[in-house]
Amino acid sequence: MEPTSKDKRTFSEFFQQVWSQALVTVTGAEEEVAKALGRLQGMTGWSQDEVRRQVHQFTERLATQRRELERSAEESVKASMQKLKVPRREELAQLNARLNALAKRVEALTK
Repeated sequence: MEPTSKDKRTFSEFFQQVWSQALVTVTGAEEEVAKALGRLQGMTGWSQDEVRRQVHQFTERLATQRRELERSAEESVKASMQKLKVPRREELAQLNARLNALAKRVEALTK
């Protein structure tokens, strides 16, 4: 059974909601790491430079992991949408061009 356009819209909205929640979660994790590093400074007695170096390393790792998470989520959404047979922009453009050509032919035949 083919999904209806309502089902497709619902799936699209669902994936957008999941994506937003994932980004909020990652942002929250980044904030928690910053707090943890502040507490770590107090516990270890690190200098400000050492804390900055550690924060930079953690930030770089988190940024890399975030990019990987975003890429993975985008690929998953894309694969899911392809399974639903949602046409791509290029396919819609081709279909629109064909419809325009057919409309012109029909118009020419009616004259």
